[in-house]
Amino acid sequence: MRWSWRIGTFFGIGVFLHGTFLLLLSALVLLLFLAGGGLLEVMSGFLFVVLAFLCVVLHEFGHALMARRFGVRTRDITLYPIGGIARLERIPRNPHQEFWIALAGPAVNIAIALVLLMVFGWNQSFVWDLDGRLHGSLPVRLLTVNAVLAAFNLLPAFPMDGGRVLRAYLAERMDYLRATRLAATIGQGMAFLFGFVGLVHNPMLLFVAFFVYAGAAEEANAVQAEMLFEGVPVRDAMMTQFAVLAPGDPLEHAVQLLLGGAQHDFPVLEGERVVGVLSRTALINALSVGGLEAIVSTVMAPAPEGVTPAESLRTAYQRMDDEQIVTLPVLEYERLTGLLTPENLTEYVMVRTALAGVKRPAGR
Repeated sequence: MRWSWRIGTFFGIGVFLHGTFLLLLSALVLLLFLAGGGLLEVMSGFLFVVLAFLCVVLHEFGHALMARRFGVRTRDITLYPIGGIARLERIPRNPHQEFWIALAGPAVNIAIALVLLMVFGWNQSFVWDLDGRLHGSLPVRLLTVNAVLAAFNLLPAFPMDGGRVLRAYLAERMDYLRATRLAATIGQGMAFLFGFVGLVHNPMLLFVAFFVYAGAAEEANAVQAEMLFEGVPVRDAMMTQFAVLAPGDPLEHAVQLLLGGAQHDFPVLEGERVVGVLSRTALINALSVGGLEAIVSTVMAPAPEGVTPAESLRTAYQRMDDEQIVTLPVLEYERLTGLLTPENLTEYVMVRTALAGVKRPAGR
């Protein structure tokens, strides 16, 4: 969400504009001027891009509102130069639900194209330049863009919409993790295809290829982690050796702890009660302002509500992801007994994955 600005809230969902999107609009205006376009042509091109991305927003709201029907909240929608992203709080494990959520976005684009076709007809010509630019009347260009958006998003390139439809189809026939891995492999294969086409035709596809490849790997890893966390209590993965700070400690003490070990974030205790967390980022930022003499209590963030050692590790992981928690206290009878951090969760996954490949002797 860095470098993003809220442009409105609709249906209770915040819509953000990423700063790179403004670069796209600026580049468009500059290119039109350099090509000799007049004010009218520049305004027409600007309007077309804005309306095209409005269709992208409606596409993302298709996903968000369908997800709401299944009880899944959408955190926000952000516009980037390559499209929009609706951040759902979770992807349903129910293949039926994922299927309809994935299809809802392209269905919106198809509906927009049909409305434009009924209102304006298809009696106006349009052409594609060799450089990929679409020419024609504004309604025809918007109709074509929506048709292309629907068709492109339905390609089986996980984690795009078509890839999620494929994963839902596979998950009806095999376990969820295997379905995710297979869909991710197919998605990464599609990413290589996008990259090749991008090299010889449209450079924008290179960015799409990168995000598809990285997104497929990230989602496959996330699903694997959740499967490993299934049925595991927090105590099995929590960090039990850690340093703590007091509210009145100077930052110099925090610096010594940071440099003296591998711990990045520090719980702040007042007696036995956790009152805050001092992150590495907050510590470094504070040093540039207040120096080593500044006090921990003036820099720390409020402590998130803790979990108990017996709670589900999967539930704790989902909460850390939803609330963007970097250090989650583990409390037993109101006393701090452990910490959960992204680093130690990653290490837990690595250990479990490695042990899963070990052949154990019979009876062990």
